[in-house]
Amino acid sequence: MMSDIATISTFTGPISTVVRRLAEKWSRQQATPEKSQQILLNTLSVSFVNFYLESMGFETDLEASDSWNPVQQTLMDVADLLIKNLGNLECRPVLENADFVYVPPEVQSNRIGYVAVQISESLQSAKLLGFIKEVSIDNLPINQLQPLENFLNYLESLELQATKYKTQNLGLSTQNLGLFTSQDVVNLKRWFENIFESGWETIESIFVTEAAWQFRSAESGFKNSVERAKLIDFGIKANRSSVGIIVKVSHDKNNFEDMKIMVYLHPTNGQEYLPSSLHVMILDEEEIAVMEAKAKNDNKKIALEFNAAVGDNFSVKIALGDISVIENFII
Repeated sequence: MMSDIATISTFTGPISTVVRRLAEKWSRQQATPEKSQQILLNTLSVSFVNFYLESMGFETDLEASDSWNPVQQTLMDVADLLIKNLGNLECRPVLENADFVYVPPEVQSNRIGYVAVQISESLQSAKLLGFIKEVSIDNLPINQLQPLENFLNYLESLELQATKYKTQNLGLSTQNLGLFTSQDVVNLKRWFENIFESGWETIESIFVTEAAWQFRSAESGFKNSVERAKLIDFGIKANRSSVGIIVKVSHDKNNFEDMKIMVYLHPTNGQEYLPSSLHVMILDEEEIAVMEAKAKNDNKKIALEFNAAVGDNFSVKIALGDISVIENFII
């Protein structure tokens, strides 16, 4: 994590020969001169930001970024860089003396921020001009960018937020109390990037085809959504009883910040009904139950629905008798 950040308006540095050769290799594989130039500059831009952030102490993952995927970079105008545990940063290239930075519509959402990278005509060096958290126009005036020290402070605040929530509740995890807390915080925003935490699978892999079809049919009216399922095992003390949880996240394509969260519990292992003593609660950041439901003898499912915004944290606590399981989420 960063500390004692100095005031830095811009950052200039060399572009490595290795990176330039890779960018030129990918650009030669394109069908048109325009696409070739686009991928050349995007690759140089992402690599330069990656170099800068690594030198500043942030963990990145180039390989998991769409911009480093030959198929995705051909299909889209994408220059993203995945910062571990935070999300995707868009690294938009600009040429020298440009007044605007072009941000394609397909990357104007699902990003933690946007950085403008000026590439020299010789392709030998680059300069970070500044950043902005959100973009809603294709051509952003460069004079609207915030300085780099604001960018680093912003990333620090995201790290602190993620770390704070990840450590919440972990000290309570003890089998002696019948409480099992997931060590992983599920980042729902990253689900839209097809990045899923361990244990969260497709609905079909957890439930039989018929149950998956019923769920999909009931929710077919929602757009811009993604869902995943997980098997919750209550352990030996509960005779290996289990239930399946489905979490579905939906957002308006015009306002990615506002989310609709749907939590469903379904019976598993061929059972028709949920266990009659099953109790599910939605907990807020203060671990206070804001929604809850209990299964009766003939409940085939439990459904809870609520709205949240990017940056919110919540937990789902599922109790069966004296045994509880908690799943933590961040949006």
